[in-house]
Amino acid sequence: MDLELRHLKTIRAIADAGSLTKAATALGLAQPALSAQLKRIERVLGGELFERGRHGVRATALGEFVLARARVVLPAVSGLREEARRFAGAWEGGAGFRLGGTHGPLLGALVDRLAAAHPGVPVSTHTSWSERDIAARTAAGRLDFALVGTCGASAPPESGLLVWREVGRDPVFVMLPTGHPLAGRQEIELALLAGEAWTDVPGDGCFGDCFTAACARAGFTPARVYETDVASCVHLVQVGRAVGLCRATFPPTPGLVTRPLAGTPLYWRHVLGWHPAAPAHDTAAAVFNQARTAHAEAAARSESYTAWLAAPSATRGAGASPDSA
Repeated sequence: MDLELRHLKTIRAIADAGSLTKAATALGLAQPALSAQLKRIERVLGGELFERGRHGVRATALGEFVLARARVVLPAVSGLREEARRFAGAWEGGAGFRLGGTHGPLLGALVDRLAAAHPGVPVSTHTSWSERDIAARTAAGRLDFALVGTCGASAPPESGLLVWREVGRDPVFVMLPTGHPLAGRQEIELALLAGEAWTDVPGDGCFGDCFTAACARAGFTPARVYETDVASCVHLVQVGRAVGLCRATFPPTPGLVTRPLAGTPLYWRHVLGWHPAAPAHDTAAAVFNQARTAHAEAAARSESYTAWLAAPSATRGAGASPDSA
């Protein structure tokens, strides 16, 4: 007889009940049948698992050893079963692309490229300010791919469950109104913006802490930071209420300019994630290549980013490189 999962469940039931009679009732078996089954299991495992007494049963040293393993194996198998069912149910109805991403132009560009490359295949999106929310939905099988960003070298969320690949790495630029005294410069020292109010989109990563640390290294503390949606960030910059932080791929926008920060004190990594056990794994390479192309096209549309990439590497700092774009 081979040891099976049902045998581990039987051992656990006996230990939890504390007696063969109670365990038999819980398992829906006759007590003699359970006793016989336990003896067969003990023969397979090479020794007694329980000491029988007037007041019930107690696990032997071997029994404790087997129980410890059973309490790891059984929940793991149960979790695997539920996860497989969830993925299978999520993929019913035919192949498609369910994309999740934080707010930004790269997600829209990826949708456009996938729709063009696979006409007739459904493409749906879910957006959130929270990278963790997007990653959790992908890990749970509710999304096929997560397109999010991380600050610097920080690890993406759900790194233990999802496969992550870097789509591109951008320096963080500053947005200025076209009439700003520094708008004509090719790059700007962060310290020169010490007196400005700032605006940025919210998130649950470490970018806010990284920005504060960069400002501290430049010798100041930001006076005010407005966290709001992209359209409001753009408006606050256009009217001169604040300067904004943005990815270098930020599209050309009337009323403002984007400029690199000298030395690249901050950079942003675009990453694509998926679950390796999900059906979407089979299309991951194609989706990743489309995302890389979308990022390269976005970089090419930004004059300030193109100029930054063409500059000698010594002037760019260590945050990014032309190869990563």
